[in-house]
Amino acid sequence: MQLKTTRKICTGLFSLLVLFCTTATAQPDNTPYIVVLGVAQDAGYPQIACAKACCRPAWADRDRRRSVAALGLVDPVSRQYWLIDATPDIRTQLHELRKMAPEMTFGGVFLTHAHIGHYTGLMHFGREAMGARDIPVFAMPRMRQFLSQNGPWELLLRLHNISLKPLSADSTLNVRPHLSITPMAVPHRDEYSETVGFRIEAGGKSVLYIPDIDKWDKWQKKIEDVLRTVDVALLDGSFYEDGELPNRDMSEIPHPFISESMRRFDTLAPEQRSKVVFIHFNHTNPVLQPGSQARREIEKRGYNVATQGMIIPLAEGSSR
Repeated sequence: MQLKTTRKICTGLFSLLVLFCTTATAQPDNTPYIVVLGVAQDAGYPQIACAKACCRPAWADRDRRRSVAALGLVDPVSRQYWLIDATPDIRTQLHELRKMAPEMTFGGVFLTHAHIGHYTGLMHFGREAMGARDIPVFAMPRMRQFLSQNGPWELLLRLHNISLKPLSADSTLNVRPHLSITPMAVPHRDEYSETVGFRIEAGGKSVLYIPDIDKWDKWQKKIEDVLRTVDVALLDGSFYEDGELPNRDMSEIPHPFISESMRRFDTLAPEQRSKVVFIHFNHTNPVLQPGSQARREIEKRGYNVATQGMIIPLAEGSSR
């Protein structure tokens, strides 16, 4: 699969998910695909007010900076594209998505939950910015209630900048006849809304996206069983290991550390481990540093690290 772009992109092969980078200039074919628009935790990389060694390289070099985790879903057949989450970086992410999908229409946004990196970009649809008209925003019940009953979000509804569309856990939504999205409820710090991941399916292929979850053991589903039913799994990799935040009790911000996820998944067959792509990295996470020991360890053990611009085709035989 080739894309009309002059920047480097990463393409995921479903066969053992061998990741490689290439530069392409041709238009995409009719294969629906996912593009990774950001890989960082809610506050981005580098993070505000951080002058530590983890962030200094990114302050000094713009090419080292990373946007907040989000996905773009592009369907050349219906000539539509969608965002998975509305991040603080939505301006540049939507711009990049439009460059990749010229002359296509924006189908809306799917929200995972009400933490700042996942919904606050909606503000750019308001009259102070885009002045959008009835952009579909697909959300779970508590998320819809939060947006409709709290400012400034309810103003977006009153002015018809956005239009809320219902989602239900484990209920598949056919966004197009050949393309579906299924929300999957996951345990997380649900102060204002529930939290979901998404299963995205088209062309006989499926991608799991869970950027936030407290711990795998707290989920009603067994992650290993879910892995066996998908082709690619973009999973919460917020922190590499415990102790990454000095002077902070990391149990107050629970996430499955990459190190513990790998220990859990190491018993799986290589073809199952290779489906795992870690994403949603905190600014302290060493995998953000090129060539780091943490990054090498992930790859050595048969897992993958999401990169900004990575392309995941949703069809059998694409990019082989």
